Amino acid sequence: MNIKISKRMSKPDFQGEFTAGILKAAADPTLISFAGGLPNPVSFPVHAMDDAADKVLKASGVQALQYSGTQGYLPLRKYIAERYKKMDIEVDPSEIIITNGSQQALDMFAAVMLDPGDKIIMEKPTYLVALQTFHLYDPVVLSVDLNDDGIDVEQLKAAVAQKPQFIYLIPNFQNPTGLTYTEEVRAKAAEVFKGSNVMVLEDNPYGELRFSGKEGHSFAWYLGEQCCLLGTFSKIVSPGMRIGWIVCKQKDIFEKLLNYKSTMDLHTNIFCQMVLTQYLSENDLDEHIEKTKVLYKQKAEYMMSCMAKYFPEGVSYTKPEGGMFIWATLPEGVKAVDVQAEAIKKGVAVCAGDPFYEDERGVRTMRLNYSNSSDEQMDKGIKLLSEAISEVMAK
Repeated sequence: MNIKISKRMSKPDFQGEFTAGILKAAADPTLISFAGGLPNPVSFPVHAMDDAADKVLKASGVQALQYSGTQGYLPLRKYIAERYKKMDIEVDPSEIIITNGSQQALDMFAAVMLDPGDKIIMEKPTYLVALQTFHLYDPVVLSVDLNDDGIDVEQLKAAVAQKPQFIYLIPNFQNPTGLTYTEEVRAKAAEVFKGSNVMVLEDNPYGELRFSGKEGHSFAWYLGEQCCLLGTFSKIVSPGMRIGWIVCKQKDIFEKLLNYKSTMDLHTNIFCQMVLTQYLSENDLDEHIEKTKVLYKQKAEYMMSCMAKYFPEGVSYTKPEGGMFIWATLPEGVKAVDVQAEAIKKGVAVCAGDPFYEDERGVRTMRLNYSNSSDEQMDKGIKLLSEAISEVMAK
């Protein structure tokens, strides 16, 4: 048979291929994987969730197993709105849409806001699956460099002047770099956005996983309805439940997002929404997150100590204040993809930096995940990775 594939899905999909490889490596028990972005299963509240599921089925089983509304379970939306008060952001439950992870939100915004050739701004480097998702809608991507203190404001001004539809950014423990915007950069960037028609899409999957430093204001605090918020329970409760959300105060966009979602999936899994809500009503989420932060702090510090011990001279890396990632930079002339290939031979999976960039290839950066490895795996894996780096440098 000669089956026609759409032009959209026939385009080269570098980021998508890379994502599949990351997930495959993470699932391979024979590999020590620093490639994925997996939460540590030690943090999963298995027993409490089991109890919550039992209570939901006994008290509201028919509702939990029936079709539901597209916008999402109201008690869960009320819980999310209440938590935003900690960030000094007023959110009404009516401004929230529950999504299949924050990943679905990326596609929803792209579908609602982009025509082919429209411009968008993204950090450089940026979340590889966001690049993959947005590319399905044929935008022109304006990449703006990340500095150690956040997005480059002067480059941002030039990009905003080109009248893009939106900017996608991750100001807290950014994926892939682990960097966090300083308050000064947030304030300056917010001033650039004010008076423009650029919608700010702030993704914050890791923001509650801060284990050092000081929390900064959300762009929604500066910009109000010009900023839409993307959030998820994947990193703080369970990734497998696939429950995220959008906060959107722009009524026209909100209605289009809701309409589009209704054609995509009718609604997010209502059973999981109800079980999660039951769990949240009976357990202290902040206490749970605090335990996760203690674990991740130890993991991050241990990985950095292994790097300091084993990495050859000339390799540098970020020192995150939270989240799940460290971004390493190799010496001039050393390609991360070559290191990645050599490391795989030794039984270690890492994520070369190439797919996190719109155009650049053969880069010397790579992302390492520290949240999901034992100390023994970390010591052995970083040692083997260091040997791979040294071998590539010698060539």
